[in-house]
Amino acid sequence: MASKKDNFFFNNFVECAEIASEASKLLYETLKNFDVAAIPEQLKKLHEIEHRGDLKKHEMTAELVRAFITPIEREDIMALSQNIDDVTDSIEDVLIHIHIDNVTAMREDVLAFAEIVVRCCDTMRTLLAELPNFKKSKRLGELVVELNNLEEEGDACYFQAMRNLHTQSTDPVEIIVWREIYEYLELCCDRCEHVADVVSGISIFNT
Repeated sequence: MASKKDNFFFNNFVECAEIASEASKLLYETLKNFDVAAIPEQLKKLHEIEHRGDLKKHEMTAELVRAFITPIEREDIMALSQNIDDVTDSIEDVLIHIHIDNVTAMREDVLAFAEIVVRCCDTMRTLLAELPNFKKSKRLGELVVELNNLEEEGDACYFQAMRNLHTQSTDPVEIIVWREIYEYLELCCDRCEHVADVVSGISIFNT
């Protein structure tokens, strides 16, 4: 049975993943109900979510400094904490660039992409909830594969979106703006996969 201190680390991972999931859903709803006038307020809400993630990461760092023994390697704890935080940061970056690039209308393929990001974050949260059982869990490996598959789905969505952009648009500014937005959406999926990679390493090297 995990000790109270061990539970702190595992619970913190899940709480940070829940924050990333919350951010992804806010991004999805903002893009689904796109309203240029509402973007500054939605961006403020998203930044507040991202800030809560930062605070959770700081709590993790402070506890790691105090801890004499940790349930997994300190390097793995730091890597996992940072990678989860990177997911939330990437989600915020999508909306930041939509705002600063003055996007006034959504492209059709953006919602499908954003929905994949939501699924990645939800799966990441489930994966981290399973992490305390890494020494004997069979589901952990399945969830890692599921997250890898979702990242590949994101890649496919990115390739198709970029193809559509470059074949349907002749405006170089529009192409530059949307190429950047699609890259940040893909980065959200990539960073969820990075979390899965760290979890996979923990499972391999600590059993």
